[in-house]
Amino acid sequence: MSTLTITSRFHTSSDGLRLHMRDYVPAQTQGLPVICLPGLARTADDFDAVARTLALAGRRVLAIDYRGRGLSDRDADPKKYDLAVESADIQSMLAQERIERAIFLGTSRGGIHAMLLAAFRPELLAGVILNDIGPVLEPVGLMRIKGYVGKLPAPQNWDEAVAMFKRVSGAQFTGLSEADWHTYARLTLEEKAGALVARYDPALARALDAYDPTQPMPDLWPQYEALGHVPVLAIRGENSDLLSPEVFQAMRERHPHAQALTVPGQGHAPLLLDPPSITRICTFIGSIPA
Repeated sequence: MSTLTITSRFHTSSDGLRLHMRDYVPAQTQGLPVICLPGLARTADDFDAVARTLALAGRRVLAIDYRGRGLSDRDADPKKYDLAVESADIQSMLAQERIERAIFLGTSRGGIHAMLLAAFRPELLAGVILNDIGPVLEPVGLMRIKGYVGKLPAPQNWDEAVAMFKRVSGAQFTGLSEADWHTYARLTLEEKAGALVARYDPALARALDAYDPTQPMPDLWPQYEALGHVPVLAIRGENSDLLSPEVFQAMRERHPHAQALTVPGQGHAPLLLDPPSITRICTFIGSIPA
């Protein structure tokens, strides 16, 4: 088994923000790199377990913090927490790293970014893993996310934090161990000046202000079908309220080489901490030719 080096790398966006990515570099690199794109209010750290496993097997992995999340700068203008600006940031960071082709692992919003790239930068993609995201988003899931992003109270300690997340997400994540809940809490919050705070800009809630559940949202089937030239692994949490079983099935039917994985006892989005999920992701990535 090879050793690896993990470093934080920073790039400057076109409008001057300092953007962070975590770089997992094995002693000897083989195969295409893997680019990890997190969910709306998530960070690069969500991918640490799978990234370490891939890197120890010889694969370089880059996990990105969008602006306003993790170690990236917050934006004074919350209107820039949108897909178009983030996509430009992603492409700029990859260009600066001289990444011309890669395998993308996108959780939720990260999967939307991968589908958008398939539509207008298809040459970047050699394969895609979509973690609990598809071309149609269920209103109930969007409203649940809108209800908590940037709005959760600040817990006094880690035990309170775990209890809070169990109240908010316990119905979705019925299969987590106590250790998993503590890991989830520490991936979502951080200690600053003696307080536990979110690892994202609370103004990120503004990104959901325009969503109206009474109005139909445009689907992303054309963008999903633009993935037809690459292998796809679609992952769904068994209890997900954002990706329905019907859409999940349609994704398999409308892509010539789609594989599927359902993660038992988890909702939106699977944490990718359990060994079976990590093994399946690594096997899928290993099957993609360089």
